Amino acid sequence: MKIARWDHAGAIGEGFVIDDAVVAFPEAHTVESVLSEGLDHAHELFARAHHVGVPLAEVTLQAPLVPSSVRDFATYEEHLEGMTADAAGQGHVSDAWYEAPRFRFSNRHMIFGTGATIRPPATERLDYELGVAAVLGGESGTDLTPEEAATRIFGYVITNDWSARDIQFAEMQARLGPVKGKDFATSIGPWIVTADEVATRTTPDGFLALRAEAYVNGELTGTDLVSNMAWTFPELVAYAARASRVLPGDVLCAGATGNGGSLGELWGLAGGALTPPPLQRGDEVVFRVELLGELSGTVGEPFPARTLPAARRRPKPRARAV
Repeated sequence: MKIARWDHAGAIGEGFVIDDAVVAFPEAHTVESVLSEGLDHAHELFARAHHVGVPLAEVTLQAPLVPSSVRDFATYEEHLEGMTADAAGQGHVSDAWYEAPRFRFSNRHMIFGTGATIRPPATERLDYELGVAAVLGGESGTDLTPEEAATRIFGYVITNDWSARDIQFAEMQARLGPVKGKDFATSIGPWIVTADEVATRTTPDGFLALRAEAYVNGELTGTDLVSNMAWTFPELVAYAARASRVLPGDVLCAGATGNGGSLGELWGLAGGALTPPPLQRGDEVVFRVELLGELSGTVGEPFPARTLPAARRRPKPRARAV
C-alpha cells in the first residue's frame, strides 16, 4: 500500500494511492489515526476503500504525514569518510561512530512534500542528502529489542535533509549541532510505502536492498544501495527507544547514502574542490528509490542574512552591584 496526503481544490485529503489516483480513507480516518492503529488495520481500511478516486495529475502531493518527531541518523560510512576528508581526500571517521548509531533530532515544523520549493538560509554551500526513513506505527515502545522494534515499522519514505554546509561546519566547531545548518527544511515523500511492500527486498541480515539515485537538474550525481547502511532500521528504532520512547508517526532517517548521496561527501573526497557545485536558486533535486517512488524539490529564494552581534565577553561577577 501507498499512503499519502494531498491538496485538491484547496482541501487536504488523506488516504491511499491506488494505481494513478488518490483514494480517501473510509470513515474519515487520517494518516495519524491509521499510523496509531497499525499496519493490520490499514489493510482492513484498504479492503473497504472505494477504488475510484481523484487522478494524481489533479492533486498536489503534501508531506505524507505530520511527524511526531524526526531523528536523522548517520549510518553510511562512505558518507562520513567524505564529510571528514582532509585536503588529500582521506576520511577520518571517529572510533565513536562505530560504537552506536548516532543521530540528531531534526525540525518537525519544517517538513515539505515532493515538488515543494525550498527557501534556504543565506549560504554558499547548499547541499542535499539522499536518504530513506522508517515511519513508525502501532504501539509506542520503550527499551525495545530489534525484534520488537521491527514490529513498529509501518513503512518507509524517501527523505532529503537539505543542508547549508558552511553554517553546519561553523556551528560544529563550537561542538554543537548541526542545527541551523539543517533545520530550515526536510523533504519527505512522495508517500509512505508500507513495510510489507518492500519485504521481498530485505536481505538475510535485515537490510533493504533498494537502489537509490540522486539527480541535480537531470544529471545523475549519486547512486547507492540503501543496504549499505551500517545498522538495520529495526536496530535504529531499538537505539532510539533505549531509555526513551518511540511513537506512531516518528520518522527515523538512515542519513545520507554514500557515493554521491550528498555533494559534501564528493567535495571532501575531491580534497575540498566544490565539484559538483553547491546548489543554487532554481536547481531541481530529484531522488528516485526503487519501490518507494520519486521525491523532488526546487531551490527557491534564500532568506536574507540577518545578523546578530558576536558573543559579549562578560566580566562574570558573582554578586550584584548595588
